Formats: sequence, structure tokens, C-alpha cells
Amino acid sequence: MKNEPQTENQEYKPFISADRIEPELSAFAIISGVALAVLFGAANAYLGLRVGMTISASIPAAVISMGLTRILFKRDSILENNMVQTIGSSGECVAAGLIFTIPVLFLWFSEWGRGVPDYFLVSAVALSGGILGVTFMIPLRRSLIVREHARLPFPEGTACAEVLLAGEKGGDKVWVICFGLCLSLVYKFVADGLKLFPSEVDWSLNYKGLGFGLDVLPALLGVGFIVGPRVSSYLFSGGILGWFFAMPLIYSFGSLSEKVIYPANVLVGELEHWGLWSFYIRYIGAGAVALGGLFSLILSIPTILSTFKGAMGRFELQKNKAKVRTDSDISLKVIIILSLAVILSLGLTSIVPVGLFGALTIAIFGFFFVAVSSRVVGLVGSSNSPVSGMTIAALIITAFLFKLTGSDGPAAMIAIISVGGIICVATAVAADISQDLKTGFLIGATPRLQQIGQIIGAVATSVAAGGILILLDRAWGFGSPEIPAPQATLMKLVVEGVMGGNLPWDLVLSGAALAIALAMFRLPILPIAIGLYLPIHLSVPMIIGGLVRLVGEGLTDSDQKSAATLKARVDKGVLFSSGLIAGEGLVGILLAFLAAIKVNVSIAERPVLGNLTACLAFGLLCLVLVKVVIPKKGGQGGESINGS
Repeated sequence: MKNEPQTENQEYKPFISADRIEPELSAFAIISGVALAVLFGAANAYLGLRVGMTISASIPAAVISMGLTRILFKRDSILENNMVQTIGSSGECVAAGLIFTIPVLFLWFSEWGRGVPDYFLVSAVALSGGILGVTFMIPLRRSLIVREHARLPFPEGTACAEVLLAGEKGGDKVWVICFGLCLSLVYKFVADGLKLFPSEVDWSLNYKGLGFGLDVLPALLGVGFIVGPRVSSYLFSGGILGWFFAMPLIYSFGSLSEKVIYPANVLVGELEHWGLWSFYIRYIGAGAVALGGLFSLILSIPTILSTFKGAMGRFELQKNKAKVRTDSDISLKVIIILSLAVILSLGLTSIVPVGLFGALTIAIFGFFFVAVSSRVVGLVGSSNSPVSGMTIAALIITAFLFKLTGSDGPAAMIAIISVGGIICVATAVAADISQDLKTGFLIGATPRLQQIGQIIGAVATSVAAGGILILLDRAWGFGSPEIPAPQATLMKLVVEGVMGGNLPWDLVLSGAALAIALAMFRLPILPIAIGLYLPIHLSVPMIIGGLVRLVGEGLTDSDQKSAATLKARVDKGVLFSSGLIAGEGLVGILLAFLAAIKVNVSIAERPVLGNLTACLAFGLLCLVLVKVVIPKKGGQGGESINGS
């Protein structure tokens, strides 16, 4: 971006100067932003419950907000556009924090015969975490966003600023997302709504428990493209390790035994590939993911210490002294009152049954992990932030603390997951608002209004979140093939393992040992471990999406080898893939709603056409993505997408 400072202390000149006033936190921005927040929250909740990961909504929200403000409503304020993006992107992070933890309560309540968690419990967890994520991050803004501007790039925040500035010049990015969204809507509805062809293709190889398959869904293809060939290959390698190495090994040796090997309830020789994965591989994967998350947290300790040193050294206990619009925050008095109100309400009321001890735990570890998250995303971006690792660490610490105080049983387990859920939401929200404040810093927004907007978005998403999770559970049930909720299942295993000691610790420790081996070879633990933990059916379409991106980055006309051309192609593919993800998520919510009210739109009980048709349909979807990314020979590689 222009006017980039050369040193930390050099003053940055934003696109909109501090003395220039434009519409910002308007009624239009609030209504549009809230609608996007709920939209992205619902879509990412469905995606995260299906594949165990969410996609940052900041860039898609920036593009769609640009389309709303400039194209549909002919409004020309970049600050108002940015406010729509700020509020809209908050939905994704609230949803991410919830789906990693709260489905555990649904699973427990089902096992205990207690129905489903109360709507107000789920929404209160989301609301508490959302507000604390904003208020705990605000005192860090000047330290991380302003003073370390030259050293902390905040990738998504900078990218959003580029998108908004591109809107000032014109462009058609919003139409690329709309194309992907509409295509995904139709594809998903035909596959899982009408059931014309299956969305999951599965083959049993009838040899030593071997099996293979893939979920032929647009969101997985889009996720693979967005994370890129490197990360998707790590995920796929984890799947290969589990399904083509560990499973045959377990079958070969386990079938020699005439006894049932725990945790299976039948002989190993009687298990097919899904049984081997369910009883053995996912526990190995859980151990690897857990240690990988903790290892990521350990590696962040230098960052943690430097963050606290800088924050405490510069923490301003006096009233906000900012005299200019672009450097004004919500006052410290309001921050303290709001934070204390949330903490005390958690400790003194029973809506979220954590008690005073749980509320104190949330206050201490919440601020701690918010500080970590805010700095880490400045370096590596929100998509690569180890939120799950921090949540696992928080759950383990909280579970041990509760156990040491003599708390046990269902009430303690509910409290532990509620504490972890609030911390997870706060950590994810802090990551998002850090990126949004970076965007605002670059274009000249008012931080105080952005912070208010983020709270508005978090409140709106929280109101909808309880209903969305209850709807999804009623339609399919968490832990089902439709929404396996892999991250939440892992959190459930962690808490149960600490509180009851009923885990197959030999398998879990084997996964932990594998994670240590990966670390010794300097391989990324978490993506490989997640690939091992998830069925290979999810990582296959992701690697295909990653390979399409690799082709788009590597193939270019002889006269079009500039970095700008390659970046434009990738950006176009990312926008199209974002549309694929959003479209599938929306249809998933629609089908969940129809299933909940007992409306059947399928043309048959089982898919009419077979696996071959499903593979052909997915192949055509891949070709469309290739066509979007790679232009015709002699084309310009999508330069119009970035406005140049």
C-alpha cells in the first residue's frame, strides 16, 4: 500500500485523513452488516461442523459490502463500506468459537437423556465471548496496530484494505463471489436436497480393512483452493497415513487376536474401514491434534511474553487522550464496566453455569489468550491462528483446576465446556477485530466506531447462534455423517479424558508420539494431525482444490509471467471459492430447517444416480474452477479483478 512507513515511529498517512468526515456507523451499515454477520455465521457454523475448520469471512465480507454499498445502493463512502465489512465478518468468528466447543453439550445432553441445551445458554456463551473478545483487545490496539504497524502485517486486514481501495477504482469482484455462490447453491441442493446423486462417494477395497472415497461437495473444493497446495497436501498426507498405513497395520496384527481389542466392541477382523477409523484412527488423530495444538502454543510463548511486556508497559490507565478521529477508542471506563458486567453476570447467575471460580478463570485466561491471538494473527493471519490449540490448553487447565477443587460429574463438565467456549469465542473475535482495526487504520476509519460495530455484530450473531445450533442438531444430530463436528468431538474426548480417565490412552499417546516425530522432522503438526483425525473423504476434494490453485499459479502465458497476473488469478479463485463455501453453507442451513420441520424435498429416499455420476458432477465443478482461475490463451489473467 502507498505511504507505507519505513520505520516503526514514522507516522502513517491513511487513505482518508483524520480531519475528513464521511458516513461510517450509519443505519445502512448496521442493517447490512448484521445481515452479513448472521449469514456468514450460519454458513461457517455448517462448514466447521462438517469439516472441522472455518474460513475467514473478512475478505468475502469486504467484497460483498462493496457490492452492496456501491453497486446496489450507489453509496460512495469507503468508511461506510468498511463498517459493513467490520460488522459482517464478526459472525464467522463467533460461529467458529461456538462450533469448536458447544456441540459437546448437545452430545452430552443426548447421552444423559436431557434433551438439548437451553437456547439462552448457547447464546449467552456466544455473547459473553464476543463482548470480552472486543473489550480485552481494545487496550492492545495502539501497541499492536499503530506502534508495530511496520512489523505486524495482519494479512487479512491488509487484504481487506486493498479490496476496499479497489472498489474506489471499480471492479467486478462481487460478481465472482456471486457466481460461485449461485453455482454452489444449485449443486448442493441437487445433491443433498433432491438427492439426484450422492454427495459422498465411498468404496470398500475388501483387503485388510482398506477403503477410499471422497465427498464431492463444492465447499471442500473451495477450502482446498483457499488454503493452497501446501496445506491441503499436509491434510491429505495425514489421511494417507491413517487410511493406507495405520489401518492396514492395525487390521493385519489385530485380526490375529481372538479377543476384542478396546475400544472396539467386536473382533478387529470383523471391522471394515469405517469401523477401523472410528474405533482406532480417530483416537490416534486426537492425540496428535491435541499435542500439535499445545506445541503451537509453546512455540508462541516468546510472542506471548513480548505481547504482555509491550501491552503492560504501554497500558494507558488514564482516560483516552486521543484528540483525532482516527486514534479514538471506546473509553477505558466503558471497557472496564462492560468487562466486569460480563464476568460478574457469569459468576452470579445460572444462565451459563460456571460459578465464580469459572468466571475468574474466564477473566484470567480470556485476557491471556486474547493477547496471544491478537499478536499471532498479526504475523500469520487469522486462518493460521492456533485457536483450537489454545482452546485445548484452556480446557485441560480448566478441567484440572475444577478437579483439584473437588468439582466432578455432569455439572462440572458443563461448566468446563462453557468456560472453554467463552474463551474460544473471545480468542476468535479478538483475531477478527485485530484484522478489522488494521483495515481501518490503513484506510482512515474511526477505531471507536469499529469497536462498537464489532460488538453489534457479535450481539446479533449470538442471538441467532443458539437457534442455528439447535436447528442443525435437530435436523441431523451432532456427530452424524452430515455434521460430524470433529473439533467438538475432540474437545469432548479431552474433557472426558481428564475428568474420567476413560480414554484409550495408548492410542492417544501413540498420536502424541507421532506429533513429536513430525516436530523433529520440522513438519507442520496440526494440518497433518487434522488430516489423520478426519476421514480421508474430506481431504481428497481439498487436495484437488489445492492442485487447481497450483496449476493456476504455475501455468501462465509466455507474455503474462508477472507476479501481478498470478496474484490476480489466485485472488479470483479465492473469491470464487468463497462463494462455493458460502453457497453450500446456506443450503446446508436451509436443508436443516426443512428437515427440522419435517419437509422432504428429495425425489427419492436414496440417490437416484450412482457414484460415477457424482464423480462426473464434481469433475465438472473442478473444471469450472479451473476456467475461472486460468483465462483463455492470450487473456489477461483476470487483471480487472483487482481493478488494474
